[in-house]
Amino acid sequence: MTILNTTSLPHLPPEIMVPSYDRGKVTPGIAHLSVGNFHRAHEAVYLERILARPGQSDWGIVGIGLMDSPGEADKADAMKAQDCLYSLTECAPDAPDTVRVIGSIIEYVHAPADRAAAIERLADPAIRIVSMTITEGGYYVDENGHFPLDLPVIAEDLKRDVPHTAFGVLTEALRLRRDRGIGPFTVLSCDNLPQNGHVARNATLTWARARDAALAEWMADNVTFPCTMVDRITPAVRPDDVRRLDAASGLDDRIPVFCEDFIQWVIEDKFCAGRPEFDAVGVQFTDNVYPYEEVKLRMLNASHSLLGLSGVLSGYRIVSDIMADMNEVSLVERYLGLDAEPLLTAPPGMELHEYGALLLRRFRNHAISDQLLRIASDSTSKLQMFIRETAMGLLATHRTPIRVAFVISCYLEYLRGHDDNGATYPIMEPHLSAPDRALATGADLDAALNMSVFAGWGLTESPDFVTCYRTVRQAIRAHGTRRTLAEVVLTAQ
Repeated sequence: MTILNTTSLPHLPPEIMVPSYDRGKVTPGIAHLSVGNFHRAHEAVYLERILARPGQSDWGIVGIGLMDSPGEADKADAMKAQDCLYSLTECAPDAPDTVRVIGSIIEYVHAPADRAAAIERLADPAIRIVSMTITEGGYYVDENGHFPLDLPVIAEDLKRDVPHTAFGVLTEALRLRRDRGIGPFTVLSCDNLPQNGHVARNATLTWARARDAALAEWMADNVTFPCTMVDRITPAVRPDDVRRLDAASGLDDRIPVFCEDFIQWVIEDKFCAGRPEFDAVGVQFTDNVYPYEEVKLRMLNASHSLLGLSGVLSGYRIVSDIMADMNEVSLVERYLGLDAEPLLTAPPGMELHEYGALLLRRFRNHAISDQLLRIASDSTSKLQMFIRETAMGLLATHRTPIRVAFVISCYLEYLRGHDDNGATYPIMEPHLSAPDRALATGADLDAALNMSVFAGWGLTESPDFVTCYRTVRQAIRAHGTRRTLAEVVLTAQ
């Protein structure tokens, strides 16, 4: 196998696409907080296209890893060893895979090794955009949009001279820039949150006000926080995937990524310090991201939650397998057509029915085989983002809530940690409190509806929903998820 680095780049096989620009001439213009697989398959791909355009060489990416974990330290080591290069395998459902080497990340900083240095890197005047993918739960906001300063992780961060959290890092970097007369940067959230720019602004300014009110006022006046909608299915990469991807490419790549061939990015054009030519490489600009993100969150992401939770409980582990179960497919089709679509307003030029059909095609992509446990993880945060509005709309219009009752029941049963076959699995719910876990797994099924995840949904105020939920959850416990789903699909309209 060929070790992937700058030296080997000119000698790779012709079927592997490599950067068409001179990486030696690329300088940084964007810093990205938390460089996960999604960022490397999405924003970094758009920047790869941009860097190939004339006059755009000053928009390279500086990746900044915030988390202090062995996996993140290994990623930093791999980035250094490979000169920040990695392979991306794009998988179409009906065409051969395409392998390309992505070179848009030109520098990587592991913040836990020197957090002050990472903040100093953001203070570089060349950095005009700081983007981030810190996950939905990483913003810590509650159902009312409140950023909790009394949360231990935030309260502790505010006491530090050198902060650790994303919002502390952003604030401290902006303080340095203000004090040095450099000017602000744009904060660009790329997470699956409704109005993610507003959420990022609220979280950052709330942290900043608690630290330095005058600085927060300067930030409010000068820093922009565009809303965005991002979309590309990018599975977790496990050790077996690394071996499989490297065997197919012939590369010795410690950090390969694979994804579907579909990609989309919609952004508000609000950049206080300039931006690259996003619109020339397929990014769509709009004055109002809300309709796009609502369709994506309440159709694609909600469908993923349905499949992830019911699939794990049914004993499935990858999406392509579950899509061979016609009851699971029918569940998604009915949820999309009967529950989500009637409550949505399509953006200009989009047909919701066609969008739903495209989702099912994407989910059937066997080459992706996304992990259902990954999709089900952090459902405590995801249900609030992806299911809540549809649930509230169904209750308000007195329409059948059975599919929402089913996914909520699956979530609660998922928290018990074993599937229909008795097999156990890891539960990754970093934002589930101990009191909520006790409510979810207790003997009183109705008490689970009082969990904080459901605050503001109005579930307990609807006798029809409570009855439906109780019936479905009892059925799952008595007969299993698959049999209950078959009954839900047969009886629900």
